Amino acid sequence: MLSRLAAIVTVLLWLSSAFAQTSKPSSKDLPATAFKLKSVQVVGTSRYKPEDIVRAAGLRLGQSFHDDDLKSTVRLLGESGAFAAVSYSSQFETDGARVKLKLRDADRFFPAQFDNVVWFTDRELLERLHATVPLFDGKLPSNGTLAADVAEALQLLLVEKNVAGEVDYLGPFDEDNPVETFVFTVSGPNITIRNVEFSGAGPAELPTLTSAARKLEGAEYRRPAIRAIEDQTFLSVYREHGYLKAVFGDPQPTVVQNDAHDTLVDIRVPVEPGRQYRLAGIEISGNNDFPVATLRAAFHVQDGEVANVPELDKDLATIRQICGTRGYMDASTRAEVRSNDSSLTVLYQVSIVEGEVYTMGEVEIRGLDSQTTARLENNWTLHRGDTYDASYVGRFLEQAYKEIGDWHARVHESVDPRDKTVDVSVRFEATPHASAYSQP
Repeated sequence: MLSRLAAIVTVLLWLSSAFAQTSKPSSKDLPATAFKLKSVQVVGTSRYKPEDIVRAAGLRLGQSFHDDDLKSTVRLLGESGAFAAVSYSSQFETDGARVKLKLRDADRFFPAQFDNVVWFTDRELLERLHATVPLFDGKLPSNGTLAADVAEALQLLLVEKNVAGEVDYLGPFDEDNPVETFVFTVSGPNITIRNVEFSGAGPAELPTLTSAARKLEGAEYRRPAIRAIEDQTFLSVYREHGYLKAVFGDPQPTVVQNDAHDTLVDIRVPVEPGRQYRLAGIEISGNNDFPVATLRAAFHVQDGEVANVPELDKDLATIRQICGTRGYMDASTRAEVRSNDSSLTVLYQVSIVEGEVYTMGEVEIRGLDSQTTARLENNWTLHRGDTYDASYVGRFLEQAYKEIGDWHARVHESVDPRDKTVDVSVRFEATPHASAYSQP
């Protein structure tokens, strides 16, 4: 957690030259009414409303104050970290004083994320915290006391809800928080997910989403973990159906059972599917040794069909395998999806870098008796110096299994980028009913 004391000391030293006062009241010359706050003018900030500044400063119209009070007000605003500079001026009249606060906003603010705070809606939590911490608007400065003030205010809200939890937070780029956010968490209560529902999902996608969401039932509620599942699992459901611009919102928890130590929640996951896209075509470039028709046949999605981008991405692996049949062991592929919003179509553009051709190196067959090993070595027809064919091993094993029966083969391809050769090691293991080989 950020050190509140260190932040205060730093800001106090920095602000020591920022105070400005245009006039000092004299108690001998002015009546008591002159020390009543008549008005407060706020200038220089584009981030905050004047009324929030006044509340944060602890000022109230009609209150009696002295010059030391104004200095404390400026110091308080400076310590928050929300401002790069703070100064004031005051004008005393017989019927009251006018105060002018001149501010310059801090340069950087970071969003606040509430990891497992389930007892309030997002809007309610922001409103409640803003009511207590007027300078909190959903984002926090990297330095100062404002983050600690939010944590303290949240702690009081938990007491109000009879939650036996302790609030903690990490600032941006802390050791356990390498991203540009403030992350607030509540430790203590067990927060468990009971059920997951989706709002905005269509009937075609809902069954798959519901099935995928079952992994969350009984799990601990942590908003970042749920967002990760949204991006990795839920979103792919929509991309498979051509909804390429689907957007999932933050999960919205509802407490269904709560005591001091255990909380059970249902969560609602909002989704905006957007519009469905179809495949306009596949463009392939960079293929010097393979006809476009051969490579296009590797893709299962046809022109005019729903743009199943995850399926298209999977088929890129087949393209690399095809390249490997002619020795291009370093072949790489890159795909770009270009959408046309007016026609609701996408063009799938594939770039291939074939690389250099590899040749066959040494082959080693182990695990069998010497006679069988010799026979299989004789059957191996991809000789040293031949252009390597990554599909050859599979065909070799298919024939070998016909001769030796139920065995399992472990294959290791040792690719030497310096010599541009591939050594192959095949180890047979007696495994009943094995009919395929694995390549770790």
